[in-house]
Amino acid sequence: MKVESDFLVIGSGIAGLSFALRAANHGRVALVTKREITESATNYAQGGIASVFSQEDTFDAHVEDTLVAGAGICHEDVVRMVVEEGPQVIRSLIDWGVQFTTSGDSYDLTREGGHSQRRILHADDVTGREIERALVTAARENGNIDIYEHHIAVDLITEAKVMRRRLNPNRCLGAHVLDIQSGRVKTFSAKITLLASGGAGKVYLYTCNPDVATGDGVAMAYRAGATIANMEFMQFHPTTLFHPHAKSFLISEAVRGEGAILRRRDGTAFMEKYHKLKDLAPRDIVARAIDNEMKTYGDDCAYLDITHKEPEYVRNRFPNIYQTCLEYGLDMTKEPLPVVPAAHYLCGGVAVDTHGETDIKHLYAIGEVAFTGLHGANRLASNSLLEAAVYAGRAYQHATEQLQNERFVSPEIPEWDAGTATDSDEMVVVSQNWDEIRRFMWNYVGIVRSNKRLERALRRIKLIQDEIEDYYWNFTITSDLIELRNISNVAELIILCAQNRKESRGLHYTIDYPERDDVREKKDTFVKKQF
Repeated sequence: MKVESDFLVIGSGIAGLSFALRAANHGRVALVTKREITESATNYAQGGIASVFSQEDTFDAHVEDTLVAGAGICHEDVVRMVVEEGPQVIRSLIDWGVQFTTSGDSYDLTREGGHSQRRILHADDVTGREIERALVTAARENGNIDIYEHHIAVDLITEAKVMRRRLNPNRCLGAHVLDIQSGRVKTFSAKITLLASGGAGKVYLYTCNPDVATGDGVAMAYRAGATIANMEFMQFHPTTLFHPHAKSFLISEAVRGEGAILRRRDGTAFMEKYHKLKDLAPRDIVARAIDNEMKTYGDDCAYLDITHKEPEYVRNRFPNIYQTCLEYGLDMTKEPLPVVPAAHYLCGGVAVDTHGETDIKHLYAIGEVAFTGLHGANRLASNSLLEAAVYAGRAYQHATEQLQNERFVSPEIPEWDAGTATDSDEMVVVSQNWDEIRRFMWNYVGIVRSNKRLERALRRIKLIQDEIEDYYWNFTITSDLIELRNISNVAELIILCAQNRKESRGLHYTIDYPERDDVREKKDTFVKKQF
């Protein structure tokens, strides 16, 4: 089966939906999402979206905060561009129906770690859910957007792949996509393809990401020949609820922004010895501090204490967090919350220009899947939703200009060929490899790394990849197998980038190179598949 459109959008978070809503003014949009349309990292974002929205704040201050958090390798031109275009995209979100929390006649602005001013717009503590609600509603009502739920992209279709020869520049023609419910692989052809498939937290054993975060876009782009950058910078959110029945429930950074204090089990506050901002330090520092305290004192977790605030204030400011914790028997107004770090946000990804285009023509990547240069070695809190919204507009503008100025003549795209693949009766291969990858990535390529750990991890991933490839080509593909193949690619990319960085900077910390090296290592790390 073949589906033709002007734009193919892979992903249904703020990045994909914002682009789709704009692109629908110019042509037909096919939006592919592998679960329900609302199942995205955006939907789980609690804190908010950062933008200069008060008289006390300035673009320069937001830029400086971002550069400081990024530990010296943010692209300053990109930072300034995103920050200065922020208020405009916020207004677009409001026009699409997003209802941010207000205080009197103005928006209620909060503050998070690393920010020098209150500049976080939020919708209580379920900002992502409110953004997702509004954008999904708008997309469903748009007659030019065709939504394909329970469809997972298998691989990108490129001109080089169809023509079976090297082309420079290569061009993207669409993607092969598995209809999960029917088991059929469909051919989606499009003039413009946009990757907005989110991050890769599921490559680690502990993550606060939703189950869909398996790095699909990064893996597909890499296999197609796109350049990948800075994969060593995986942000570990410092405060995920530590509870046997809580599936990676994130305790927003905004809780620390409103005065919560991190303590050891014995009640000792410890952040003062790690950073001058104490509990408002950037996430990488807080995550390493908690990890070090746990290992030093043998504790299973740290404790986030906001009991010194008025109970009514806490309940009103964090209604979702308060209610969810209460369901697990924890009252945050009366007792500190047990927390541990967990994989949260990928600061690297598919390398793109200031329009969101990759080095494969007509293939764009925006949101967490992309490396834009904004985040550097560590993302400033609440800059991610901002980046996604800004780049959605820039990618739309650039893509539509290409549609107007170029003549599109695509070669005939073949349907998916399953060959002699048969149904598997050994899915244990998938579950075993999935579990093994996530465990050794956590232990060897987690918050603290070393040369020996990375070498062990690379040997393991190579062996597992051989097993996965053999299985992939002999048995009928399933969504589980596609995701396993993707996290194996992403794991290798993280390891390779980590090996290339001979220093500790931001989110990448190695005991073999504990200091930052601004002479030789103040640069990005790039990886490109060799054909």
